[in-house]
Amino acid sequence: MKRVLMIGTGGTIASEMTAEGYAPELTAEKLLSYVPDISGVCRVTCMQLFSLDSTNLTPEHWVEMARTIRDHYDDYDGFVISHGTDTMAYSAAALSYLIQDADKPIILTGSQKPIGSETTDSKTNLRDSFICASSDTLSGVLIVFNGKVIMGTRARKTHSKSFQAFSSINYPFVAVLQDGILLQYIHTKSDKKPAFYDRLDTRVGLVKMIPGTDVSLISYMLDHHDALIIESFGVGGLPSYDGEDFYSVIETAVENGKTVLITTQVQHEGSDLTVYHVGHRLKQSLKVLEAYDMTTEAAVAKLMWVLGQSRDPEEIRKLFYTPVAYDILSSNR
Repeated sequence: MKRVLMIGTGGTIASEMTAEGYAPELTAEKLLSYVPDISGVCRVTCMQLFSLDSTNLTPEHWVEMARTIRDHYDDYDGFVISHGTDTMAYSAAALSYLIQDADKPIILTGSQKPIGSETTDSKTNLRDSFICASSDTLSGVLIVFNGKVIMGTRARKTHSKSFQAFSSINYPFVAVLQDGILLQYIHTKSDKKPAFYDRLDTRVGLVKMIPGTDVSLISYMLDHHDALIIESFGVGGLPSYDGEDFYSVIETAVENGKTVLITTQVQHEGSDLTVYHVGHRLKQSLKVLEAYDMTTEAAVAKLMWVLGQSRDPEEIRKLFYTPVAYDILSSNR
């Protein structure tokens, strides 16, 4: 029987009602006690790493999760991380860069309702996650939720209340689960040796453009961060407002060693800066990066990882455009 390590971090799944609303109170062992039939799937060891609402998780917590898995990697056949849904996509993306080419399944799951609730989705999600963590054919960082298996670099929370909380963005589901049966569509096994990392540059900022955004906001963010992700409109580009010279601000920042990445607020199909004049100049004249079909969550985590490895602009570009865990479809950039 497979051996699986369950790592508790808090979240709605582990929450109980307090005078100030739901708060994570239950340990991994307590969660497991609600689904005793998992003992027929695998042998589980529990570890409580944090008891936090996922809103309170930071990149330092991602590093600690990755370090915990690294320290116990040889002792288990798979891993299940119980996690809050609000920042699960960020954590899954970050773990995909901190633990690359894993040949074992590393599953993140949680729920939209606490495990003690009558109508909770947590028990099904936990059962499905342990089935996936015990699989011989799945590997790498994956989110298992509402019967779907999603690449850790492709997940996004798209529903705030319903059980279908997560979508796979610009990439198919890896697998689905029906009545406890795993139906896998995409091969995720890597032939490479697992690689573990523990360095992130957390000075990565994000600005979401709105009509009329003041260029001083971009300038401020670039002054206070090593890299800035700009969520633009449509397929991407920056405006040319009277008296607002976004181009010059970014040009100066790039010349001073800052990394600038352009992505889109549009959820599906990605960016393409070559389409319109507002993006073409950025693409041709400035050494900005473009996210293409990547999710914003993956772009944030990948830039933190990339800048944790190198400060050389050419190496940053190379690392960013090198696909990791199916995070970007084309490496021809």
